[in-house]
Amino acid sequence: MVALDRDRALVRAAQADPARFEALYRKYLAQVYSFAYWELRDHHEAEDVTERTFLAALDGLPRFREEAGVDPSNPEASTFRVWLFRIARNAIANEQRRRRRRATAPLEAAAGVASPGDVAMRVATRAVASEAWAAVDRLPDDRRRVVILRFVEEMSTAEIAGVMGRSEGAVRVLLHRALRAVARELEASR
Repeated sequence: MVALDRDRALVRAAQADPARFEALYRKYLAQVYSFAYWELRDHHEAEDVTERTFLAALDGLPRFREEAGVDPSNPEASTFRVWLFRIARNAIANEQRRRRRRATAPLEAAAGVASPGDVAMRVATRAVASEAWAAVDRLPDDRRRVVILRFVEEMSTAEIAGVMGRSEGAVRVLLHRALRAVARELEASR
């Protein structure tokens, strides 16, 4: 028995009439932006990547096909969501390559002044959470990505496997190793 994509009706409507893509856009906009922001740590770049992701999805929607492999026990599972996050992952990778080719420094660094958002974040963020996310940031790319997809985007192992192009077992191993590395780093800093 193959799980039905919970976005099937929205996808079919958008495939029939691209103007109806807006429902999918509204549903996933915040999640895609959040994923891009956690990967890039820059609001402007995250906005650009989010825009490119949805433009590519809209362009590729006629070719989208529902695939098996989504966890049937997860009512939130969607092959469209996995497909959209694959597009986002590729757009993020392109942005990271662009960054490496053309290194820049933020304006705040040149001025020596922290942005108001940074100050507000420091006030609102607890020290332990800050340390934990700093440890997550130092993880290798795949491990960091799996933590973000699991705990920020709240994706299932099956969805993460689809986004990353790995088996569910490999995703579980990556997640386990990532969490162990973060725990070790936090223990060592105490």
